[in-house]
Amino acid sequence: RIAKAMQIRVPELKVPELPAVARDNVVSMPARKPRARSTWFALAATVTLAAMVGIRMFGVGADYDSLADEVLAHLDHEPGALRVSSTRVTDARLARVVPADIARMDQDVGLISYAQSCEINGKTVPHLVIQGEQGPVTILLMPEEAVAEAVDLDGENIHGVILPVGKGSIAIIGVRDERLERIENSVLSSVMWNT
Repeated sequence: RIAKAMQIRVPELKVPELPAVARDNVVSMPARKPRARSTWFALAATVTLAAMVGIRMFGVGADYDSLADEVLAHLDHEPGALRVSSTRVTDARLARVVPADIARMDQDVGLISYAQSCEINGKTVPHLVIQGEQGPVTILLMPEEAVAEAVDLDGENIHGVILPVGKGSIAIIGVRDERLERIENSVLSSVMWNT
């Protein structure tokens, strides 16, 4: 049955007769020249320039004088993380960003509204945001970034500190009016390195 249904009669193809064109009304076009080498060099230069601009914008190869400078630069590149929110990240999301082999983090630290893995000094670190009294507070858990003593962080509208914790450190940064002492104590008591 299927074979019979697929047997269709196709009519013979007939090309219609085209009217003759008067050659005195036709303008001849010059043959298209192949692209010159200079065009290809210009294209290559444009691609190279775009790649260099992209590398500079995304900080690949950026060199910072200190860990504090890199932390402040990182915050400038992620302004979307600093939103006031009443929505807590899921436990599954927090577990992906702060895996058990890096640290154990107690949820009692506050309302964690942002959790993302970011790169600081070429190492992937958990970037968390909790909601403080005056606004969002950034927490960067850096188990492989040792500091000898607390390092103050001061930006145009923010202040914070990088605290030594075991063989690593934790950066806590908030808006200028935020009292960070309570948050520092809460974070220090809720984070335990496993590395």
